[in-house]
Amino acid sequence: MAWAVAPYAVLVLLIGGTVWRWRYDRFGWTTRSSQLYESRLLRVASPMFHFGILLVIAGHAVGLLIPENWTDALGISNEQYHVTALSLGAVAGVATLGGVALLIWRRRTTGPVFSATTVNDKVMYVVLVAALVAGLATTLLSAVAGLGHGAEVDYRLTVSVWFRSIWTLRPDAAAMAAASPAFKIHALIGMTLFALFPFTRLVHAFSAPVWYLFRPYIVYRTRDAGPTPSSRGPRRGW
Repeated sequence: MAWAVAPYAVLVLLIGGTVWRWRYDRFGWTTRSSQLYESRLLRVASPMFHFGILLVIAGHAVGLLIPENWTDALGISNEQYHVTALSLGAVAGVATLGGVALLIWRRRTTGPVFSATTVNDKVMYVVLVAALVAGLATTLLSAVAGLGHGAEVDYRLTVSVWFRSIWTLRPDAAAMAAASPAFKIHALIGMTLFALFPFTRLVHAFSAPVWYLFRPYIVYRTRDAGPTPSSRGPRRGW
């Protein structure tokens, strides 16, 4: 149930919930920015968290989607792969966890920001931090296993195989069952986070200001008396 059925239930919630949120709660599709109340900590915490999470996502994409025989064909040894994964994964994980810790500290110690914090936000933060902590633990375990040739906790032989099998509609539950408890915990927390994703402020991650590049320029005119503004129409963007 956990490894063959739950992933598809999570996908239904993730896709269906996102569509529902876009159709019926478009005005709520926002992070509910609190920069107006406090910006000093936010200027540090927000970039740290967002750049860190981008590296975390990239690391997961490489680790889960690229089979081991591909990296072998490129001449990348198992030791080199795990050293790189440990180095980049640790930096990304620590930056992301440090950023979210500062965001939580700011939210708890700044009165107006804390007053605007909902139960939904609190649940989201708990699950998010749990996923990050579990992820850092599995990064360390997988790196140690790779350097010591311990295949029993190598996620490339267990978790990655299971993850890729989900998308072929032939879930390999046995591969995931062979993973160590730390990876199972991380996978379960990760699925919980994705199931909650559309119903929290995290949904803003699916938004990108692409059309900003192509919008017309904003024309500003002074109120002071001066030369008559040009009658030429506004220039288009890129």
